[in-house]
Amino acid sequence: MNSQLLYQQDPTILEFEAEVVELLSLPGERRAAVLDRTYFYPTGGGQEHDTGEIGSARVVDVFKDEQHDRLVHVVQGTLDLGPVKARIDAERRLRAMQHHTAQHLLTQCILRQAGFETVSANINGYSPSTLDIVASEISKVDLDQAELMANSIIYEDRPVKTYIVSPKELSSIPLRRPPKVTENIRIVEIDDFDYSPCGGTHVLRTGSIGLLKVVKTERQNDKLRVHFIAGLQAMQVFDAMFDALTGMAGQMSTGWQELPEVVQKLFEQHSTALKELQALRQASVCYEARELAEQAEDRQAIRLVRASYEARPVAELRLLAEQFKHLEHVVAYLSTFDGQKVSLVVTCGAGTGKDARQLLNAQLSQIGGRGGGDASLAQGGGISNPNQYQTFLQNVDLD
Repeated sequence: MNSQLLYQQDPTILEFEAEVVELLSLPGERRAAVLDRTYFYPTGGGQEHDTGEIGSARVVDVFKDEQHDRLVHVVQGTLDLGPVKARIDAERRLRAMQHHTAQHLLTQCILRQAGFETVSANINGYSPSTLDIVASEISKVDLDQAELMANSIIYEDRPVKTYIVSPKELSSIPLRRPPKVTENIRIVEIDDFDYSPCGGTHVLRTGSIGLLKVVKTERQNDKLRVHFIAGLQAMQVFDAMFDALTGMAGQMSTGWQELPEVVQKLFEQHSTALKELQALRQASVCYEARELAEQAEDRQAIRLVRASYEARPVAELRLLAEQFKHLEHVVAYLSTFDGQKVSLVVTCGAGTGKDARQLLNAQLSQIGGRGGGDASLAQGGGISNPNQYQTFLQNVDLD
């Protein structure tokens, strides 16, 4: 075992003494130290590095320098060569151990339940961790059963063992996947359940995972990504969810258990109210269109409607326009201004002989705008200012 990789021997040791044997200057004016022995975990295998302190300096990154076969501790602060005391952040380490062991466990459970292999994983102690399986989808039944199986193994509090084997011994071990190295092969075994070559940190018993919950799945090209939470993070998520649910339930004067039924009723009421509002809105628009049509100007054989609004939704102008475009001898200009942009809708009845697209673009040319549509209804806009908008529809040319 490399004397620098002591976390593989005992991941529970979080305080230790070592010697700073080298100080490094890294790109970006970063400083780093090399220790003669270390329990710090470096980024690798989908798991993020440990943080902590070496002496009075803060450890913000740890990585493997493969070229020189050493671990590099990136620090903020000052260090000197010689003896030093070091400390690893306990909660960050525990979260990583819980999630990494949970990933092994869930991977094996999905394999047993649905037959899908995991090809990659990402371990996050403060946000959901992920594993990617070779599948386009997995049924909810299979995922639920895999999750239930994983939590059953957690409750059994099985030992999690780590040991080094030689290439010759591999054939006697039911590995879930082959190792990436050919010597000093480290096996992480969830007692009589999962065997995986891995260099990460893991809890000593499955009970220390606490609990595991799959939170969602999503497609990633030809793979399926499973998001899950475990341990301390799962407890935090459940605490936040419970507080949110009880808060909502209190506002609705009900228990959180009844929230789904209450919310469903509210949704149905909301849907009904929206339909009624839409019907009232349509009736209001029809009435408004009739009033505007009665006030229309006579332009020879054409009835001209001009209406300007401040910050009126364009969707409402479209509703009005739909009323006007069926009036045979009416040309309508409907505009709204939001403080910066003018939106204009033009309609032409079939008996007017006019083309709404041409009239629209002729009017918008005043402000450098443009739009599109057909001969009966066209819509567009352009940037304007309040002074321009005040006179925007004072003069319209129907020729």
